[in-house]
Amino acid sequence: MQRCVNVIGVGMSPFSAAALRHDPIGLVGDALGQALADAGLTARDTGMLFVATGQMEGTGLRCALDHAGFAAVPLQLVPATPSDACAVLFNAARAIEMGLCECAMVLGVQDDLLPFTDQGGTLAQLGATAREYMARYQVRPETFAMVAVKARRHGTLNPLAAYRHATSLDEVLQAEVIAAPLTSPQLAWASTGTAALLLCSDQMARQARGARAVRILAQARVAVPQAVGADQDVRFAGTGYEVSIAAARELYERAGIGPEQVSVCELHDSSTLGELLLYEALGLCPEGCAEKMVEDGDNTYGGNLVVNPSGGLLSLGQAPAVSGLAQCIELVSQLRGNAGPRQVFGAQIALQHQIGTDGTVMTTLYQRA
Repeated sequence: MQRCVNVIGVGMSPFSAAALRHDPIGLVGDALGQALADAGLTARDTGMLFVATGQMEGTGLRCALDHAGFAAVPLQLVPATPSDACAVLFNAARAIEMGLCECAMVLGVQDDLLPFTDQGGTLAQLGATAREYMARYQVRPETFAMVAVKARRHGTLNPLAAYRHATSLDEVLQAEVIAAPLTSPQLAWASTGTAALLLCSDQMARQARGARAVRILAQARVAVPQAVGADQDVRFAGTGYEVSIAAARELYERAGIGPEQVSVCELHDSSTLGELLLYEALGLCPEGCAEKMVEDGDNTYGGNLVVNPSGGLLSLGQAPAVSGLAQCIELVSQLRGNAGPRQVFGAQIALQHQIGTDGTVMTTLYQRA
């Protein structure tokens, strides 16, 4: 019988738009310590350790882990390609499901800045795809900009975001054009940071002395070849659209619920175009209706659901080894009811979507305990 998996502890450092020149070893220890304290557990309670890193490997990483008390804990290090948070989170959950351990720590460390990436697409391709989307559904450039305004507004409420300043619609539209019609504030730029999660079985969750556990209802991980056949017409190339549709469909089937039951969502907004497409791919609105969802305010507080209350990648920045863990941490905070000024009141079901550096999509549903 497959065992249930819970998130029992979380910890995260502030994201930064600069490389981690100041004591990355200390930041790793802080994130791990926060997660353990949140759960009311110690490193000795951890059966396995799953780590995704940017460049912090070898002696530096081992020193940080040893100093935090994890010297004797079996380690799985995700290779540099793809070194992203979705892989370690997924692998840790499977380890608990299969009974390999009762408790697993998941750590992400992004200590170097990476160039902008949009699921393997170039900036030129991104602009072309945005124009294709506009033509297909008669979408206005202002709609893309409204997504950026929303993201930065949410980000002002997140003390851990790298980009915390609000912006107006005019400022977004008049900013430097990067991939027409998309301007600079409509892209998620690189950032660094650390984050840690403690996952555990139901038995361990009952023993823990810390904060309330949040249940992982279901997960789905879909790679590009699984979702897109060689003879298939790929819509909106380079955005992860088709793969996200497949991952969402599989997720909802596994959980036995639909997107209408989701009240808060953290999705992979590497660009404002990407966010609009994902509203449709994840079933949050019908195909071609993302613009209406934005105009009606159904992606923010006061609407049908809140998308990226953390500010998303547009506010935290892109840190592949950490971003997926940051999404999970935000949703755990929401379901526990301790998200402060970002709180989505009454949240019971939360949806996470992340695209890895190789285009693999992971989707997760969480439930308030």
